[in-house]
Amino acid sequence: MNIVSHKRLFDFYQKNNEAEVPLNHWFRTAKSAKWKCFADIKKNFNSMDSVGNQRYVFNIKGNTYRLVVVIQFLHGYIYIRFVGTHAEYDKIDSKTI
Repeated sequence: MNIVSHKRLFDFYQKNNEAEVPLNHWFRTAKSAKWKCFADIKKNFNSMDSVGNQRYVFNIKGNTYRLVVVIQFLHGYIYIRFVGTHAEYDKIDSKTI
């Protein structure tokens, strides 16, 4: 998959060091994946959810952090829309971010 805006991950874990390893794991796994549908993602990340509007929410580091992405399966692109703490996630609308 092609990941767009991955600088957001870097910027986030520069401020939250404990997020670096799990976010890098997510990045490496997603980059090498060939996901074609929701079920394909679930094979790699069982604790993720589809929230509609092509948006998917990943629990990072045991649900300490949340990652919201837009996935366009047909073109093989992932757009990082949000990365933050669980408390920060609760303040956003994951369907429109």
